Amino acid sequence: MRSVVIEKPNQLTLEERPIPSPGKNEVRVRIKSASICGSDIHIWHGHNPFAKYPRVIGHEFSGVIDAVGENVSKARLGERVAVDPVVSCGYCYPCLTGKPNVCTSLSVIGVHHDGGFSEYACVPQYNAKLLPESIPDSIASLVEPFTIGANICGKMQPTELDVALIYGAGPMGLTAIQVLRHVYNVKKIIAVDRIDERLTLAKENGADVVINNKDISLTETLNDVPTLIIDAACHPSILNEAIQIASPAARIGLLGFSDTPATLVQKEITSKELTIFTSRLNSNKFPEVIEWISQGKVFRKN
Repeated sequence: MRSVVIEKPNQLTLEERPIPSPGKNEVRVRIKSASICGSDIHIWHGHNPFAKYPRVIGHEFSGVIDAVGENVSKARLGERVAVDPVVSCGYCYPCLTGKPNVCTSLSVIGVHHDGGFSEYACVPQYNAKLLPESIPDSIASLVEPFTIGANICGKMQPTELDVALIYGAGPMGLTAIQVLRHVYNVKKIIAVDRIDERLTLAKENGADVVINNKDISLTETLNDVPTLIIDAACHPSILNEAIQIASPAARIGLLGFSDTPATLVQKEITSKELTIFTSRLNSNKFPEVIEWISQGKVFRKN
């Protein structure tokens, strides 16, 4: 089989490998679709702190189960599945409290284990999530990106009273916009980016207002006081600005992994009683997102 392999940073090869056999509690998936994430590019260029090399990348993929390992029912053969890349132990404190995405022994398919940029991949049977026929192969690999928006929005519990501000109209920002618009029906969505083409997409995906903040001060330009802010641009300067512009009782959600130190003023957070959420990967959101897509709630234009 052919596989896309990052041998080491900045060295990508198309390699012939033997077709793998599923181990105990595993299924083998014949890949039908796989999507490229920014983190795949980061692994390629050596900027992902969690990647191990050599690595078959790809953590957004779907396909058909064509072989099963020990302890897996043969009834699963032929199932169309989307693969959740989060592999957790199931018994540590995070797992037992509903956060397998930060398991103490967390590993990620396509980062710590070989992923979906291959003709076949073996994954734990629990990670292969059944797809309905209403979701075609052409979009099935996009379940995983929508779980990122589902995870952060689920933590923040948006309501119809919220004015939401989304920093970054890249793929993660767009998934959050769709979830906020079509699942939670928030009052207003403002998208901020420095690339006009992305802002056009934000508008198409449900944003009410778009702002290019390349050459302006957002604190001086913003006409609304946001009650819910999501940083999908993942720049270390954003948190301080978000604290400044947030409404009292607002929620702020962070998706980034910047290791640049930031100085925060405790009074500015406590005086407004702000709540700051962080979100990594997804916490068992695949079934929920699969249902949303099958119902036409997300993966749509406004």
